[in-house]
Amino acid sequence: MKIDVIYQHRDFIIIYKLCGLSVHKDNEAIGLTAHLAKQLGLAKLWLVHRLDKVTSGLLMLATNSQSAAELSQLFANRQVDKTYLALTRHKPKKKQGRIVGDMQKARDGAWKLCQSHENPAKTRFISIGCESHLRLFVLYPETGKTHQLRVAMKSLGSPILGDLLYGKKEEIADRVYLHATRLEFVYQKQRIQVCALPREGEYWHRQAVKEKIQEMGFVTQTESIAQEE
Repeated sequence: MKIDVIYQHRDFIIIYKLCGLSVHKDNEAIGLTAHLAKQLGLAKLWLVHRLDKVTSGLLMLATNSQSAAELSQLFANRQVDKTYLALTRHKPKKKQGRIVGDMQKARDGAWKLCQSHENPAKTRFISIGCESHLRLFVLYPETGKTHQLRVAMKSLGSPILGDLLYGKKEEIADRVYLHATRLEFVYQKQRIQVCALPREGEYWHRQAVKEKIQEMGFVTQTESIAQEE
């Protein structure tokens, strides 16, 4: 399987990770980083952040240990702006706002949102109606907790379409409709913005959904702008 490289820099690459592809080795003979390094003819690649197996979209990997440390620090310091798209069948309690709360482990590998704010997960969101019983969410995570966006959506009463861990078991879909659509950050005095629209999943290709995504200004693009001194 050939993995699509969306953006290539001497110190890192940004790929399109397909839904269902794990960033970990799991039971495969070769893991994602090793597979991609082989594809590109590189000795090694370093993961600097992660996406859930069920999430599609932009994933960054470093090409050397020095840039891996620097980029990992950007993510740790919340200096990388991340934007996700999600679909749900349920109208939220409010159309836009911020979800803040600590997260605790629950049953069956799930997490739950708590009212305490000791080390909270933070997510901004906007919700837009697409068609009857189908809404688009634009999600801006300010932290990077495990299952953060999936838990946030559940807390709004709008579990992500196809997410059987946090949603209703009868709402089966061809995938979990969560997609990492945009990364924006400054690296060595260059502002880099990369955007990639979701590819796999029948609901992403519905006309009403595509129109709302376009209205929100999301188009597949890469941009690198030198910052002024």
